[in-house]
Amino acid sequence: MDVKLFQRTQRDLAITINFVIDEYWKDEINEQEMINLTKKLYELNRTKMVKDGAYTTIIRQQCGKKRLEVVSCILQLNKKGEKSSLSV
Repeated sequence: MDVKLFQRTQRDLAITINFVIDEYWKDEINEQEMINLTKKLYELNRTKMVKDGAYTTIIRQQCGKKRLEVVSCILQLNKKGEKSSLSV
């Protein structure tokens, strides 16, 4: 799956996050690929995604609650160093 990892704007980052998670929900990519892409997007675009410990306004508005819940779960797994137990 081709995704630009370095995003120019917050809006571009939100569009990419939406694309990655939507592709996962449509079963176009597997869970591990979605997790890896989301982690990379966060690591390389942290200042565009989070400010003062919260998602930026643009990210919140463009991504919505459900997608950001998924992103938050992935980032929590990343902090704990755990593997996903979400697989069925």
